[in-house]
Amino acid sequence: QVCRGLRTPRLPVWLCSASRRHCVLFSTDRHLLCDWKREKLFHLHLYSGQQRRTARLTVDTHSHHWEKDRHEEPSSQGKRCPAVEMAIRTKWAGATISWN
Repeated sequence: QVCRGLRTPRLPVWLCSASRRHCVLFSTDRHLLCDWKREKLFHLHLYSGQQRRTARLTVDTHSHHWEKDRHEEPSSQGKRCPAVEMAIRTKWAGATISWN
């Protein structure tokens, strides 16, 4: 069980350990944690220390499963979800995540 303080920190920064790699997920929107309306569609940045740059992820918490299936290619059926996406879904269950 994860305590409430770790699942919802005061600043939008999360330290993650996914697939034996450590990374930092953060948002530049400080109000993401205190205004539930901002949790519908927002951006997270992922820094893993590789190549000294961040990846930008778009998180959509109000997407529907049929919208997600429409954007997937037929060859991606049965494809495993990256560990970082699974970590994000521990906070926002069912979210659709796009890697920009």
